[in-house]
Amino acid sequence: MTTTVLFYTASILLTILSYFKDKQKTMMALKKAYKAFTNLLPALIPMILFVGIMLTLVSPDIIGKLLGDESGLTGIIIGAVLGSIVFMPSFVAFSLGENLLIGGAGYPQVAVFISTLMAVGISSLAIELKYFNKKTTILRNIFALVASLIFAGLIGVIL
Repeated sequence: MTTTVLFYTASILLTILSYFKDKQKTMMALKKAYKAFTNLLPALIPMILFVGIMLTLVSPDIIGKLLGDESGLTGIIIGAVLGSIVFMPSFVAFSLGENLLIGGAGYPQVAVFISTLMAVGISSLAIELKYFNKKTTILRNIFALVASLIFAGLIGVIL
């Protein structure tokens, strides 16, 4: 949280400094940023709603049961699917991963869940498609999924 406050404070102070240095450029930059934000809203609002619904429906207890230490390959697949769909900030994801491990989830299952959560973006496809073409978006998500599965397999072998 302190990092977030630090970044916001720095952004505000630097914007004020920029304003005093060159009012026209700063106002033009703020207008462009506002326009980019409003153009993003149609894709962002459904994603936020989807994330809220998913976080309500998929509790840490449910995930812990599905990703239990004894779930094996099935748990890894479930973890990959859930991680690919759910969207949350990294600080929440890592805390959730710790709680899943404490609750009895296996290391490979949690590893694939967290890595797909961070790298595969089903819930953010609309935004990604807006900035990249369809082929790039699909390939990036496939490669991220395969890499996550490989990491989970390696963790399963090592640990």
